[in-house]
Amino acid sequence: MPEFWKYHALGNDYLVIDSRQVAWEPAGDVVRRLCDRHLGVGADGVLFGPVGPARPGAETGLRIFNSDGSACERSANGIRMFALHLARHHLPGERAFVIRTDAGVTRADIPDFAAGVVRVAMDPASFRAADLPVTGLTGAAVNWPLDVDGETLTVTSLHNGNPHTVLFLEADEPGLAHRLGPRIAGHPRFPARTNVEFVRVADRATLDVEIWERGAGYTLASGSGSWAAASAARVLGLVDEHVTCRMPGGSLDLAFNPDSSGTMTGVIEEVASGAFSAELRARLRLDEPVALTRIGVQA
Repeated sequence: MPEFWKYHALGNDYLVIDSRQVAWEPAGDVVRRLCDRHLGVGADGVLFGPVGPARPGAETGLRIFNSDGSACERSANGIRMFALHLARHHLPGERAFVIRTDAGVTRADIPDFAAGVVRVAMDPASFRAADLPVTGLTGAAVNWPLDVDGETLTVTSLHNGNPHTVLFLEADEPGLAHRLGPRIAGHPRFPARTNVEFVRVADRATLDVEIWERGAGYTLASGSGSWAAASAARVLGLVDEHVTCRMPGGSLDLAFNPDSSGTMTGVIEEVASGAFSAELRARLRLDEPVALTRIGVQA
């Protein structure tokens, strides 16, 4: 059996390290090296699981890491990839899963197994400044002023398992995500950092989104980032209950319920599987079992 698989969701790629095939668990430096696109396998992050048993109808544990080695509470795309991985390699015939991450339980199902279409249930986002947190701000973090390099930006911040800050644009601004993304993500107003979405409203059912993740940098797509962008657009009255988020890597379809919960649906692709070379194993000391230390969630 392989030691790892690689999947992507619209270009947002993860390594799945199967807990049953390795005698070690990922820690920060190991994750960074594995995700390095020049010295490792290359990915936006690592999915480690199943943690504990994988049984039909039962919760299955999953640990998620960003490419910088920090822990991630929840990744909607990551959970969708892991659901497909479970269906293909652990629980053949199953099409519905309950996956537990550090952010709690998320339900996923596979409406079209052959095409790799996976749907995940999404909770309502919280716009409370204290939930991100945002320093110096109380109440709802909706349309609030953020000073960045002498420029005042109007942003909306929310928490949907991870913290996000959304900036709405009147027109496409090439390069803006790369210029402002890291400055907003690491802004001192966000002591835990924040993911950043740059959004243009095409119409009431369509958003164009670019994403800067605090733990991975610029990404071609993001599930939680898409949900953040659409949730912010809804609270501002800019979109209706069905939203397509178009990102550089492709599109996700979102459907909101009256209580602002909903679903996210999109395609997952399995890219490759394999084993780590003897050289990489020695360099990362993978044959020396590492006890996983609960790193404080940073991304």
